[in-house]
Amino acid sequence: MREPSPRCRVVVTGLGAITPVGLSASESWAAFVAGRSGVGPVTQFDASPYPSRIAAEVKGFDPRDYMDRKESRYIAARCSQFAVVAAQEALSDAGLDWPLNGGERAGVVLGTAMGGLELYNEDIRRMEKHNSTRMHPLRAIGGLANMPAFHLSQRYGCEGPLKTVVTACAAGTQAVGEALELIRRGDADLVLAGGVEALVIDLFFAGFCAMRILSTRNDEPERASRPFDADRDGFIIGEGCAVLVLESLEHARARGTRIYAEVLGQGASADAHHVAAPHPEGAGATRAMRWALADAGIEPTEVDYINAHGTATTLNDPTETLAIKKVFGEHAYRLAVSSTKSMIGHCFGGAGAIEALVCVYTVYHDAIHPTINYEIPDPACDLDYVPNVARQAQVNVAMSNSFGLGGQNACVVVGKYRG
Repeated sequence: MREPSPRCRVVVTGLGAITPVGLSASESWAAFVAGRSGVGPVTQFDASPYPSRIAAEVKGFDPRDYMDRKESRYIAARCSQFAVVAAQEALSDAGLDWPLNGGERAGVVLGTAMGGLELYNEDIRRMEKHNSTRMHPLRAIGGLANMPAFHLSQRYGCEGPLKTVVTACAAGTQAVGEALELIRRGDADLVLAGGVEALVIDLFFAGFCAMRILSTRNDEPERASRPFDADRDGFIIGEGCAVLVLESLEHARARGTRIYAEVLGQGASADAHHVAAPHPEGAGATRAMRWALADAGIEPTEVDYINAHGTATTLNDPTETLAIKKVFGEHAYRLAVSSTKSMIGHCFGGAGAIEALVCVYTVYHDAIHPTINYEIPDPACDLDYVPNVARQAQVNVAMSNSFGLGGQNACVVVGKYRG
């Protein structure tokens, strides 16, 4: 194995996504800038018994548009299908053919909260209905949390490090951070990094409805996700995936490829407080942001934009606002802060990866997408949340926050690439 370069620089060269507002990264970004909501009535199961009957579903996705019927049955879980398609787009965007040449130097790090849980949900019901124990031999493993990452490694010839990060809502962000460290250590030259989730299923709804943290604005789904708004009433379950191609700067330069942005640093911490509620003083979130800035080697005043965790729950939004103010002091009021979840709900393991992709596009295009449905200011949430309309502004440094169930906190910092 090669000797690691001292703090080698890591850049983003390819982007791919499947989201509730687009079946590609570019389509999704255009929708984000336009402030388009992807929330609507649930169509994947009968949600009528539940208090919340809306979700941010991926629309118009048919795996057979991207793979033949046999492969779509082999890659059975919806989350794995999302990941394979997003990764293919990211590789193409990076100008890479597959299977990859030099696959031993290519890795995969994907985040997910639950993997292909819907497969087990379906099979349990089928077995009960038909009083049968018969099952396809691959179904038992098809829903495992590491299957999306496996399918990427197999399909695209990534023979280097293969990792799955399972840290709930922080998984996608932490996966990007782990990919950064793999390249810094010299363990890989290129990593497919991201996160995925596809859990618009009744089991998931039942659990979160029982916790009373989902929005019940069923009659106006597009206005239901309201991060930082005083009238917010909970989050929206979403689904989707984003995959980023991370490369060492040396490797990217040798290929002569376009570079979107540089990944400057990452940080992760634990609240060690409560299984679901954030630390009331935002202690874990504060540590993750401070450590990410220290890892990036930048001062808080150099950050221009934060993509907030911004779930639209009564506890998260003021706690995150407090944590931002603790880290950035008076500069917090000069920052632009916005929530992608206002448009696509909470995609759990996929959320942080989609939001990292947003930060890359933000520094590349100098454009900040809005927080939609922001109408009534909350005194406890008093920052600039880029309400309702996108903004053109120079963004040299952006931070992405993800704070998950179980007190998992992760942040990544990306910056404008300067050769």
